[in-house]
Amino acid sequence: MADERNPTDTNPLPADILPLVPVRNLVLFPGTVVPVTMGRPRSIAAAQAAVRAERPVGIILQREAGVEEPTPLDLHRVGTTGQILRYVTAPDGGHHLICQGQQRFKILEFVGGYPFLAARVERIAEPDEHRPEIEARLMLLRERALEAVELLPQAPRELADTIRAIPSAAQLADLVASTMDITPSEKQEVLETFDLVRRLDRVLEFLNYRLSVLRLSREIGESTRGSLEKRQREALLREQLQTIRRELGEDEGTAAEIEDLKKAIDAAGMPEEVAEQARKELRRLERMPEAAAEHGMIRTYLDWLIELPWNKETEDRIDVVEARRVLDEDHYDLDKIKRRIIEFLAVKKLAPQGRSPILCFVGPPGVGKTSLGQSIARAMGRKFVRVSLGGVHDESEIRGHRRTYVGALPGNIIQAIRKAGTRNPVMMLDEMDKLGVGFHGDPSAALLEVLDPEQNSTFRDAYLGVPFDLSRVLFIGTANVLDTIPGPLRDRMEVIELPSYTEDEKVGIAKRYLVRRQLEATGLTPEQVEITDAALHAIVRDYTREAGVRNLERMIGAVLRWVAVRVAEGRTEKTVIQPEDLDTILGPRRFESEVAERTAVPGVATGLAWTPTGGDILFIEATRVPGSGKLILTGQLGDVMRESAQAALSLVKSRAASLGIDERLFERSDIHVHVPAGAIPKDGPSAGVAMFTALASLMTGRKVRADVAMTGEISLRGLVLPVGGIKQKVVAAHAAGIKQVLLPARNRKEFEEIPEAARQGLQFVWCEQVDDVLAAALEGQEEQPRVAAAS
Repeated sequence: MADERNPTDTNPLPADILPLVPVRNLVLFPGTVVPVTMGRPRSIAAAQAAVRAERPVGIILQREAGVEEPTPLDLHRVGTTGQILRYVTAPDGGHHLICQGQQRFKILEFVGGYPFLAARVERIAEPDEHRPEIEARLMLLRERALEAVELLPQAPRELADTIRAIPSAAQLADLVASTMDITPSEKQEVLETFDLVRRLDRVLEFLNYRLSVLRLSREIGESTRGSLEKRQREALLREQLQTIRRELGEDEGTAAEIEDLKKAIDAAGMPEEVAEQARKELRRLERMPEAAAEHGMIRTYLDWLIELPWNKETEDRIDVVEARRVLDEDHYDLDKIKRRIIEFLAVKKLAPQGRSPILCFVGPPGVGKTSLGQSIARAMGRKFVRVSLGGVHDESEIRGHRRTYVGALPGNIIQAIRKAGTRNPVMMLDEMDKLGVGFHGDPSAALLEVLDPEQNSTFRDAYLGVPFDLSRVLFIGTANVLDTIPGPLRDRMEVIELPSYTEDEKVGIAKRYLVRRQLEATGLTPEQVEITDAALHAIVRDYTREAGVRNLERMIGAVLRWVAVRVAEGRTEKTVIQPEDLDTILGPRRFESEVAERTAVPGVATGLAWTPTGGDILFIEATRVPGSGKLILTGQLGDVMRESAQAALSLVKSRAASLGIDERLFERSDIHVHVPAGAIPKDGPSAGVAMFTALASLMTGRKVRADVAMTGEISLRGLVLPVGGIKQKVVAAHAAGIKQVLLPARNRKEFEEIPEAARQGLQFVWCEQVDDVLAAALEGQEEQPRVAAAS
């Protein structure tokens, strides 16, 4: 026994003071013998003081096992005095006690002045046991304890003999509680129960629960014994089969591979229908030689089933305030779009099990459709995956190929789910307007099931052959135009239109995002280069013509690369880019306003068009040559646009007298209408007003005002009918330097959607009749046009 004295332990230990040894996950009961391992200096000092004084030590449980240096507040108030039977110091420096529990005690107060925890305690005497209610509980406890020993596997026989030999109810209760598999806190509860009747009832309650578990365990063991024998027989047969395969020269690793696949199928979390199909294919694979052609196909199929996220999903973390911050951080302006996305996320948060609308972002290229989907995924805490549908003309690309074909694979939807690794990603179906139709089927028809919340919970890919739940996937579609999306597919989605950007919006996006991104790409810092606002405006106006900002970013990158060369050569420390520097860096201006030049002669009108890349100005040119009254149309015009030109000519002829036109001119002349940019197909009825104005200008000899542009469909009665794309067309007119736009009066309701900068910079004429158009557009008219200012 070690006899190490602590130099600070100078105070003698009074008889009413008990040294305490705090323990973790251990409760000492009276009458039991337990080993105690000590490593903390204060515990070692307490044990050594007790040994020197030939006194018992107090074993008391900590409230929290993780506390390294417990204080009085960290200890329970009831413990057990333990007689130290042996104190051992191990060669590795550890200290060990063998303690026998003597008596319960209750701490009255802690005493300081010792290098260990010490307390003044009250020892608790056991109550009188000679009462009928105690004797009855003693008999019941002994009976249940012996039954538990019988049910325990490999229980020592001496334990049953000890239980039979104990005459005291208190001792038997303490013994059963100490040997039972219950938590330390439950054992501490028994220790703190001083009333013997209540203590016996509590121990019986714990014991009855353990007995029920042991009985159920025995029943399960007996019921599974037969199945184990069956499995042993199957294992023997499999071993014989493996022996036969080895004799045939087949791979010895097949058994291990099959076993790994079996475990993977069990761990994949598949629905029972799918798991049964996987096990069926696994049994086929097990019986099939590895050299067989179908072996690889089945193995690939099982790999797909195992790797799909059948029960894996990310938890939505929808914070509307944070989502608003994310959208504002990632996207400039687009207030209406952001508001709709915030509404969508708020409803998703309040009704997570509800059916979410399928959003479809429609707008020209480069306006941020894909990045909006990424922002939604980021705001929800979900994975983002993109499926490109552009050019897909085979239904199997969506629904998958049947496994009978060589090289068959699941469709793009299931492949994207596997790539995401969860069954509830944000899936962006990109370029939905570019789906094709081939002899292999219509892929847009296959998408109907994918996007239908009534059907997609049991989506069946042709390759998998089993249903997969797509109802938890958040689908977002994108398209440049709506016209080419089939009606039933468009009906399943909520369309959100993203307009083309104005010049001010493009400059704002460049300042907030594009310049910073290109600075990082070129390795420059803001201290080395600065692009002024005037230079950004010049780049937008003179070097790009687009709805989005992709070309703008390329031009900014070209400017910064030019600066990077100068910095790398040490020729400059900081460069400030002004508009006059752009000719040197980017070359001469690529786009100039041709409006004044094009409308310098009669017969030329400026129209407004809408294209998949946003709004644009369109010039209608008309000329008269000697002939026989024919109408010649050039410029790769579609059928609808050709009919608009014929209607415009008929309308001019019908109003020849009121316009002061000699009707004989139509009989002696051929009229040629041309729309420049002949390589670009053009169609639609919205150029009718511009064609009528160009023909009227040609036949009357009056020029069309250079700062006026127009759009609208015409009827043979002279009505100006409404058209689409008003917002994009007005933005294009503003960017081209137009001062006044002529619009159909029935499009007046769309005035509020026009950006504020365009509304302030343009004058609007709302036209009911073609007479209103001519009054506003032709020079030399005495009648004043009816002008509605933006304000």
